[in-house]
Amino acid sequence: MEEQAELPHALVVDDEREVADAYALRLRGLCETKTAYDGESALETVRDSAIDVVLLDRHMPGLSGDDVLDELDAMDFAGRVIMVTAIDPTFDILDMPFDDYLCKPVDREDVRAAVTQQCTILGYATLSEYFSVEAKRQVIAAELPADRREAHDEYQRTEERSQRLEGRARRLLGNATELFDAFDDIARESR
Repeated sequence: MEEQAELPHALVVDDEREVADAYALRLRGLCETKTAYDGESALETVRDSAIDVVLLDRHMPGLSGDDVLDELDAMDFAGRVIMVTAIDPTFDILDMPFDDYLCKPVDREDVRAAVTQQCTILGYATLSEYFSVEAKRQVIAAELPADRREAHDEYQRTEERSQRLEGRARRLLGNATELFDAFDDIARESR
């Protein structure tokens, strides 16, 4: 049996449970999806899970979607945010730190296309960061003995970061094997 690749991780945030659940259902097979029905739960989920993309309603009681967006920005959330809302946009959105804006109601194909696009954008950004980190790690691995690498804390952190970035890039891009292979084919050791 062929192993299924891990899917991107999405969080759907809407205070209307039926709406959140419906959008989560629309993402079935495209993402591993979690739902949150209020702003506090959304932030807790982002803190506790590897979330790649958040679909966020603006109008919620308590902590609004705008408040959640500000908190995500303050915590340097490393994913993408799609506002999915019935609030008609005005000029106020020009300075808001989100990546896409969908006006409800949104059909299944548009939700899936927007999530796919944001995952791809994040995937390539992650891949770029991975290549930068991994190039450094590979040259050290090629040039220095294992005992020195194992005793060096910064190298160990770099190795762990490289593994996390590679996993995320593969999860988001799925079909990037050729890019990884081409990168790995470059000789980085001294001759």
